Amino acid sequence: MTDASAVDGMSTPEGRVYDMVVLGGGSGGYAAALRGAQLGLSVALIEADKVGGTCLHRGCVPTKALLHSAETADAVREATAVGVRAAFEGIDMPAVQEYKNSIVNRMYKGLQGLVSSRGIDLVNGWGRLVAADTVEVAGRRYRGRNVVLASGSYPKTMGQEIAGPVMTSEQALELDHVPGSAVILGGGVIGVELASAWASMGAQVTIIEALPHLVPNEDEAISKQLERAFRKRRIGFKVGTRFESVERTDGGVKVHTADGAAIDAEVLLIAVGRGPATANLGYEEVGVAMERGFVLADAHGRTNVDGVWAVGDIVPGVQLAHRGFAQGIAVAERIAGLDPAPVDDVKVPKVTFCEPEIASVGLSQARAAEIHGAENIVTSEFNVAGNAKSQILGTQGFVKLVSLKDGPILGFHAIGARMGEQVGEGQLIVSWEADANDVAALVHAHPTQNETIGEAAMALAGRPLHNHG
Repeated sequence: MTDASAVDGMSTPEGRVYDMVVLGGGSGGYAAALRGAQLGLSVALIEADKVGGTCLHRGCVPTKALLHSAETADAVREATAVGVRAAFEGIDMPAVQEYKNSIVNRMYKGLQGLVSSRGIDLVNGWGRLVAADTVEVAGRRYRGRNVVLASGSYPKTMGQEIAGPVMTSEQALELDHVPGSAVILGGGVIGVELASAWASMGAQVTIIEALPHLVPNEDEAISKQLERAFRKRRIGFKVGTRFESVERTDGGVKVHTADGAAIDAEVLLIAVGRGPATANLGYEEVGVAMERGFVLADAHGRTNVDGVWAVGDIVPGVQLAHRGFAQGIAVAERIAGLDPAPVDDVKVPKVTFCEPEIASVGLSQARAAEIHGAENIVTSEFNVAGNAKSQILGTQGFVKLVSLKDGPILGFHAIGARMGEQVGEGQLIVSWEADANDVAALVHAHPTQNETIGEAAMALAGRPLHNHG
């Protein structure tokens, strides 16, 4: 790893050409750097902030730590129902922040150690692509036979000033108290996760979503089940409703929607997705093909400029850290002369860590019908009410499988406690094109949430056991 003097280039040999220069140290960028170094490539990794990027420092990891604190609060409230005497006394948000930050810091130190141990030159500073083989940082140029663009994404703001009571997820994760009330714009992954956390911690939450359902990218049956669960948890939401404006008030904000309604709250969280962080980085000037700020790349990560690759959130598709991570590995392997399979967005697992958890991979029923024809699609659902572990956990939900008639399973969709831990088998089922009989023949341990997959497969195969009717 280079030391601080590398920012000025003093410790970098003049005229050195790396096998790979990576612009961005988030999930996609550091994965490319680590895998490239592992394969014997010389690598420079350029990062303006901290290695680990949004996911580790301002996104996935801190959000899940916050959600774990929220889950623990719910467990304490419900303890008497399982015979445990406990009293919920409130949330100590500074202590929650300390816990969250301790997780992030441990992961960050571990990642720094990995980068150092692989002999990667870590360059701290803002990088800009100035030629197809060159990234400039603080006046110093780093040349590579290959350049991997991995500059990540930023939270969209809908043109609003982010200050005080109007915030994005980045500010929400740093709050030193639980807001008494919150309006959340956007009912996608970020919106429902923070709504779930804040509600468990005692906030009054209202979600505003322009599309007809919460988590609109999931199978519609999942969306409807989540809405039922949120109603039960008294999490408010308005779907098919567009945001119009926000005004700051003495108590926080007044949010106006296109239907003429106004909602008062302490804070407004804007959670309407993330945009590609590609502005003013020189991509277009070098000739890299772009569309709406995204870098266009083929299935293997190659852009239209020879030797320039792109991975992660700047490439159109699902914006998930593990997708960028997998793309980074694949690009490094291809640069090293291997022939990895491209990362297929359809087969990338998705988990939304709200309560109840959502997990999915593959095609929704609607998308499968669109591609293959509704008459060629069959589905099965297993309600977790028939599962002992679900009863122990006190959860509701189901597992749904979407399949071609007499063919492979195309989609796995689940909602309920700890369903994120089941998506691994769902991914194997879809990726390996298993059919109902393949999965029904597997032995699933009892009593586990994992059994629900086997039950759904047995139902799909025409031999349900614990399904009613």
